[in-house]
Amino acid sequence: MLDTRQLRYFLEIAKQGSITGASHTLGVAQPALSLQLRKLEDQLGTPLMLRQRSGVIPTEAGLLLAERARRILDEMSRTIDDINTLNSDPSGVVRIGLPGTISSMVSLPLITAAHKRYPRVTINIAEAMSGFVAAWMAEDRVDLSILYRDIGLPGSRSELLLEEDLVILSQPDSAFPARLSLNAIEGQPLVLPSKGHGLRDLIDEKLQSVGVTVSVAMEIDSYANIKSLVANGFGPSILPAHAVRAEREAGTLSVSQIEGDDLRRRVYLTLPTGRPVTRAQMVVADLLRQIVSDLILVETWSGARLLSE
Repeated sequence: MLDTRQLRYFLEIAKQGSITGASHTLGVAQPALSLQLRKLEDQLGTPLMLRQRSGVIPTEAGLLLAERARRILDEMSRTIDDINTLNSDPSGVVRIGLPGTISSMVSLPLITAAHKRYPRVTINIAEAMSGFVAAWMAEDRVDLSILYRDIGLPGSRSELLLEEDLVILSQPDSAFPARLSLNAIEGQPLVLPSKGHGLRDLIDEKLQSVGVTVSVAMEIDSYANIKSLVANGFGPSILPAHAVRAEREAGTLSVSQIEGDDLRRRVYLTLPTGRPVTRAQMVVADLLRQIVSDLILVETWSGARLLSE
């Protein structure tokens, strides 16, 4: 039966790439570490490290064990921390995955509020496109995430937070009115994210459903670059209202609301269910819900409305 000491020793050997290096770091004699590694390999019935003249490297089995061992030791540490702090303020690290555009609105108020209310909680925020954030959630690399879809991931649940309007953006001197239907962009060359991007898939699906045909002038996955290309005359685009709020107010882009044909995107808070949830994660999830609600109330999250399933 595996024990936590063996797992800690194994992870340090894998990290250092040598038993000698792990011996120095852990303060454990090299022969003792070698013995523990051999016992671990005997227990599992397979080599975990390839011995080389320059050190050791994990085998395929060793890589799998390292991944699982990190999760096990991390979970044990959280459990001990939660038990020790049941009668005190929540503490610990909460890892949150956010798409970049949401992070730009949510991160600062969330960290500020958490620092004030829960000083013993540390928030780590990782930004990426929604697809990467979903993968992090699947790999337990983040504890909470906000995503643009219900990922239906085993061991997690998606809680519908809100839906946001998408708008058509064009050059400042565009002839597009303040409100228009999707039919108005029939035949237009658009600047859009590339295929496979969640927003692009949503736009393509909606345009096809209403029978509107467009061409694609340029594909690029950066909102900032999309806005720059639109401003420089490469064609109109479709983005979330909040993503073009500053440009709309500054007059550097013309922004038109879409009427008649609803074009909205839903946003979900994704939480784990397949592993214990710490008190720190629970209070941060509650704080996230409140921050999102506040951002909608003060219209920082433009064109968004709260929802619940």
